[in-house]
Amino acid sequence: MTDRSFVRWWFENRETGELTVAQCPNWPVFAIGVATVTRRIVDDGSRIQAITGFVGPLLWIYWAGDELIRGVNPWRRVIGVLVLLWQVSPVVA
Repeated sequence: MTDRSFVRWWFENRETGELTVAQCPNWPVFAIGVATVTRRIVDDGSRIQAITGFVGPLLWIYWAGDELIRGVNPWRRVIGVLVLLWQVSPVVA
């Protein structure tokens, strides 16, 4: 396999044939951003901080699972696996 064909295999969007490294954020990524910002600006120990601290990781797990299952290329699926491992590793450790 040549370098060019390997890169094409790794990054080619299986739906469009174009190379896809990153995509515009979808709703889970937007919601993760909102949860992160909210968690940082609310008072420590508040109910909102607790909720966003719970919801944020769940959204990451949802996003990672979606990438793992529906990722458009191997690169996106690997990112999904890595994020999933990042999110569940504190639970396993």
